[in-house]
Amino acid sequence: MSNISRRQFFGSTAAVAAVGLTGAAHAADLCSIPKKWDHTVDVIIVGAGGAGLAAAITALEKGAKVAILEKLGMPGGNTMVSGGGMNGAIVEEAKKAGIEDSPKLHTEQTLAAGDFRADPALVAQYAEKMPETVEWFRKLGVTFTPIYQIYGGLWPRCRNPQGQKGYAYVEAMLKRLKELKGEVLTNHKVTAFIRENPSEGRVLGVEVEVKGKKEYWRATKGVVATAGGYAYNAEMCAYFDPRLTKLSTTNQPGATGEVLVAMQDIGALAIGLDYIQCIPGTAPGYKSKGNLIQVIEYSIFVNKEGKRFVAEDSRRDVIRDATLAQTGQTVYPLTDSVGFAADNKFQGETNKKALADGTLFEAQTLDELAGKIGVPAAELKKTIAEYNKTVDTKKDPLGRAPRMLAHKIEKAPFYAGPIGMARHHTMGGVKIDVKARVLDRHGKVIPGLYAAGEVTGGIHGTNRVGGNALGDAFTYGRIAGESAATGA
Repeated sequence: MSNISRRQFFGSTAAVAAVGLTGAAHAADLCSIPKKWDHTVDVIIVGAGGAGLAAAITALEKGAKVAILEKLGMPGGNTMVSGGGMNGAIVEEAKKAGIEDSPKLHTEQTLAAGDFRADPALVAQYAEKMPETVEWFRKLGVTFTPIYQIYGGLWPRCRNPQGQKGYAYVEAMLKRLKELKGEVLTNHKVTAFIRENPSEGRVLGVEVEVKGKKEYWRATKGVVATAGGYAYNAEMCAYFDPRLTKLSTTNQPGATGEVLVAMQDIGALAIGLDYIQCIPGTAPGYKSKGNLIQVIEYSIFVNKEGKRFVAEDSRRDVIRDATLAQTGQTVYPLTDSVGFAADNKFQGETNKKALADGTLFEAQTLDELAGKIGVPAAELKKTIAEYNKTVDTKKDPLGRAPRMLAHKIEKAPFYAGPIGMARHHTMGGVKIDVKARVLDRHGKVIPGLYAAGEVTGGIHGTNRVGGNALGDAFTYGRIAGESAATGA
């Protein structure tokens, strides 16, 4: 692997060539201490998405003077564009829903779903603190839907905020930030971390690009990296998984990975960079997609041959690989009027737009639906009949869980639309400990450097459970903010 500077690696917010990820060759010039600091605060937050806002609020509440540096023109990051689903094993809520659940079960399922490649201590802390994170948002004014099982979630412990999906979290946190006199400095792009020496000593601050000029920001207590992952960066993702080159992405343009590379430049240990998750997105040749997968118990997937090909409640990596193996890498989530009504509680605007765009289809009969999506009608009707039988027997030859075989597809109108796979979440990133301190390649803490959210690795393993990302970002964002403010 050739070594190039991080500036060469990342030329803009668009995807660029992903090489030089070990990046030590230019560490000396990247990390030189400036003769003069332009600004000095206690804590610098790099990135104003969900993890960054949670970190900033917590640090401010601990009495720290905080600077929040965001490279884009507005705060929110991927949290802003997310569906808002957030897992959390709250025993009382589970009992009300007739479900057994606990943080221990959440931990066990998360570790197993990631093929036991995640850090058990990080996962356990995340699961144990999720009820606290949910309550934290309630105190910020967020109200939630009843719990359900989200696509790829593996267990009914997900809830969504009432309101505009992920924006509801951002709105609540920005309101609290304003109360604390905090401010997000937009169009402030962090271009390097400044350490006492290229690969040792304390992280002192960051180099920032503002209106084409460099500024040097000092952090007397700590720098918290919360800049997100790299799923927007097609070439960086394809470096690890070439199948992903031409796929679309669910990410906002800031998710390009240069902050991750900058931390590697000063010796941070990066793990799991080839663990890249995809979820259903716009199919090749289409301009939008319907979303019939939010409440997966109501839907099935069929391919262009009109057949089911995967258990729809499987892990996201299983569904990704199965979908990419289908004809044209295009498949069709399908449901009836009951499932459509359930899905619209979460995705009504998305589905309305897709119906208008001609990328989601409504039909009064399965024959009509088959014609609209271009699959053999006889095979599609056979598939639906066989699936409805599994609802009666609670035995699915593809392995769908009995609890997910609760609703037949039988009440017109019927709905289906094409989807493909889209780059969604990068599970790899810098290694942190339970205090959100970044570790170096020798497993030692890099003093003064903390991280949270998708820029980190070790919490999801090979496969992220649906509904776990936001909770991870918020929970470890709060931990990182407290650790930085208190010098933990």
